[in-house]
Amino acid sequence: MAYFRNNTVNLLNLHYGLHSFALSGSGVFFGVFLLKAGMPAPVVLASLALILFGRFLIRPTVLVLARRCGLRPLLIVGTILSGLQYPLLADVQGIGTGLFVLCAVSAVGDTLYWTTYHAYFAALGDPEHRGHQVGAREAAAAIVGIVGPLATGWALTALGPRVAFGAAAVVMMLAALPIVWTPNVKVARVAGTLASAMPGVLLFAADAFFASGYVFVWQIALFLSLGESFSAFGGAMALAAFAGAVGGLLLGRLIDAGHGTRAAWIALIALAGTTVFRAVSVGSAPLAVLANASGALVACLYVPVLGTAIYNQARRSPCTLRFHIAAEAGWDLGGASALLIAAGLLLAGVPIGTCILLSLLGATAAFHLLRSYFAAVQQAA
Repeated sequence: MAYFRNNTVNLLNLHYGLHSFALSGSGVFFGVFLLKAGMPAPVVLASLALILFGRFLIRPTVLVLARRCGLRPLLIVGTILSGLQYPLLADVQGIGTGLFVLCAVSAVGDTLYWTTYHAYFAALGDPEHRGHQVGAREAAAAIVGIVGPLATGWALTALGPRVAFGAAAVVMMLAALPIVWTPNVKVARVAGTLASAMPGVLLFAADAFFASGYVFVWQIALFLSLGESFSAFGGAMALAAFAGAVGGLLLGRLIDAGHGTRAAWIALIALAGTTVFRAVSVGSAPLAVLANASGALVACLYVPVLGTAIYNQARRSPCTLRFHIAAEAGWDLGGASALLIAAGLLLAGVPIGTCILLSLLGATAAFHLLRSYFAAVQQAA
């Protein structure tokens, strides 16, 4: 049972399940809440880009802190800080001080959390069972993602943003508890990490360029297509999570069996088809809901492929943390660039569906890098 053999990975997946519950409950409402607060779509995208640029600038400080205390304390602090952004989100009423404080706290929390989480998971997971373990993690995230959007959509409508986002903050902070029982990972002085991280930098940059249109621009398009209803938006996200609950387990088994190239092909076909479907469904509520639901299965197909390549590359590098600092800097720059391009296109009057199609460029680049990685692995085997 590769899914449950590693107790540390089991605790990390429990943490990730709680984290995903809060993220699916409030994180998916981040951009659309700003839109509902009166900010134009280009400003929302520019705000997200600002967070990514902030992450890029402060990311090197993670190495300084990690060398002093190890990865586990930073992961705990990053989890707590990530939760603090949601009460701040509830009070944003437009462009002003509240928005800039929100962007700053989000940048710090996300930088501490995602950099240390990915490095921690890469260091403590099992390379030979990586596809299984990532697939199980994403399946758990999909399952809790069914309840989170429904609960938050209802709470935003019935109880208001402070209650809805406050509850998400509490859940996010509780997600830090399982990490307490996991081992710490020390960070030593090493050399040559940047060169070994370049494949990860390129892969994460391509992934971010894809995600900017496929996720962030799409969430705005879906919200507009559903009449700017929080309840309808939450229901659509819950349906999507239900549709993708088992896909990652199946593809993770395929990857660990030595068929990573085939899995990459399957993921690319699903990505391209769903991206086009999302672009043409804008403005039609039934089609948009269906396009959103199909995207959850795509995530379960794509994330295990991406995660297996990234985590195993990090595990073989001289230092998993330095690898992910460099790789996620690529994600920040790729994502911020794509978001600013999309914001500029919207300001120029380009339809939002066309902005979603920009994701095909990132998907194509990611597929080429993944295919090269798995082909090299197969050849070496």
